[in-house]
Amino acid sequence: MNDRPNSLHALDRQSVIHPYTNLAVHQEVGPHVITGGEGIYVVDDQGKRYIEGLAGLFCAGLGFSEPRLVEAATRQLKTMPFYHSFAHKSTEPGIRLAEKLLEMAPVPMSKVFLAGSGSEANDTAIKLVWYYNNAVGRPEKKKIISRRKAYHGVTVATASLTGLPFNHRDFDLPIANILHTDCPHYWRFAEPGESEEDFATRLVGNLEQMILEEGPETVAAFFAEPVMVSGGVITPPKTYFEKLQTVLKKYDILLVADEVICGFGRTGNMFGSETYGMKPDMISCAKQLSAAYMPISALMINEKIANVLVDQSRKIGTFSHGYTYGGHPVAAAVALEALTIYQETDIVSHVRAVSVRFQEGIAKLGDHPLIGEARGVGLVAGLEFVKDKVTKENFPPAWQVANHAGKFATERGVLTRGLGDMVSLCPAMIINEKQIDDLMARMQLALDDTLSWARSRGYVA
Repeated sequence: MNDRPNSLHALDRQSVIHPYTNLAVHQEVGPHVITGGEGIYVVDDQGKRYIEGLAGLFCAGLGFSEPRLVEAATRQLKTMPFYHSFAHKSTEPGIRLAEKLLEMAPVPMSKVFLAGSGSEANDTAIKLVWYYNNAVGRPEKKKIISRRKAYHGVTVATASLTGLPFNHRDFDLPIANILHTDCPHYWRFAEPGESEEDFATRLVGNLEQMILEEGPETVAAFFAEPVMVSGGVITPPKTYFEKLQTVLKKYDILLVADEVICGFGRTGNMFGSETYGMKPDMISCAKQLSAAYMPISALMINEKIANVLVDQSRKIGTFSHGYTYGGHPVAAAVALEALTIYQETDIVSHVRAVSVRFQEGIAKLGDHPLIGEARGVGLVAGLEFVKDKVTKENFPPAWQVANHAGKFATERGVLTRGLGDMVSLCPAMIINEKQIDDLMARMQLALDDTLSWARSRGYVA
């Protein structure tokens, strides 16, 4: 007798640890197994088709069936399936990818370090900040400032930079020398009557006060995403980065731009730094770097930092940092092809064109009784759920309203996530206007389903 279950949903629920699982909702639910994809759509093991509303995890920018990326991987697997980048070794795809990234960078960059994930790229940035300051004779200049609601990864160091409490709780984080300043969410944190410019001035003033209290000679770097996507798709207020960079320059503090989600077209420019006038010393990128077809990330550093690293490594006799799979030739070949596709198809112009329809749809969803603010830029947006649209009071966390909205979206054929008070949308950048209209219609139904569910429990009138 064959005891194998008909569906993978029935397999042992304890065999895999699923990250970001909301146990209150999902503890009795097996994994949702995705078996295929085409364009902006994916299919599960029951044959149901969905719009992938988050492009996987904000990463499958070219959708789920781009043949050129498959061909690039296959060619490289046949030629050279693996080699490392230690001890003066390299591969042609890794070198060509680094050159392409330097060509595309939004500000002049000098060197590229290849790794396997956004967390690794940001973790490397932290190490290089410390290495750099030791090399220039400032061993006390080690503190790094991030922001509340920031997301920079989940390694020990990058999870410390991440400004979300659940990434710290019971993990004994954050580590020493990591500080968090204000979240630049104007709608949520501005004072009554305060303009965006005045809000930005206040936040940057608070940052400068923090630097002075800590001692400018101890503060090494500031990490910032152009848009704080995982923290709620928080776009910066007007003049924020302009004023912030003036303060950083005043105290000789490095700026690291986390472009892991924003990079390669998502905000309507090739890099989010261009969208918001950032001029970083380092840039981390991943996700859409390979359109998610292979795990890869990169950290770009400017000439000032690169020269110091080279001189210090000559003095020590080695540069003792690297990963086995950093610059993996197959991943690099796929990333190089993805960047070529972005340029050949002018993905930035496409995003700019269709994002008008996308953001109009998001704004209409913002009129829903459950949504306090609908916000976004380019092809990424967030819907913040509130109990009261006037006072901006959120629902009690135990009610899991946004999480249930994500569940109803799944039932309506859209895969997204409800985390905290937010549901985000970030479809593949190849989406067209007809598909955007379909996505918005399905999300409207999901919000209506959520409202009916909330009323049935007495959560809303």
